Amino acid sequence: MKTTVKDIRTVLENALLKDGKMEYGLYEYEFEELMDELKATVIQDQDEYLFAITTHKNDETGKEDTAMVLIEQSGTVHINELARDKLKDVWKGAYEGNMKKFIPDFALQLHQGEIPINGVKTA
Repeated sequence: MKTTVKDIRTVLENALLKDGKMEYGLYEYEFEELMDELKATVIQDQDEYLFAITTHKNDETGKEDTAMVLIEQSGTVHINELARDKLKDVWKGAYEGNMKKFIPDFALQLHQGEIPINGVKTA
């Protein structure tokens, strides 16, 4: 069965708003080889942070897995739940509201085969 935008949105809400578990193997599969490029983007765009999220249907379990990475300007990398926790800290009280705004776009991008990558500048 094909994964819909609505399915992806539900998976993202679980991972980002309900503190759902993320999969390290998916981080390795999707993000490890992109790491140099992502770190360069943080510096090039003069962002304080950059984060990206992905989902992928697990062939063994049939469920949709999630992975996330957050990179600081210093080059420090936070993976999955640690990335989510760091972003919550960076955005303080705005995390939930921001994610509710972003998740529909993230789901659409993921459904179209793109990985949402977002720079963060703080005031």
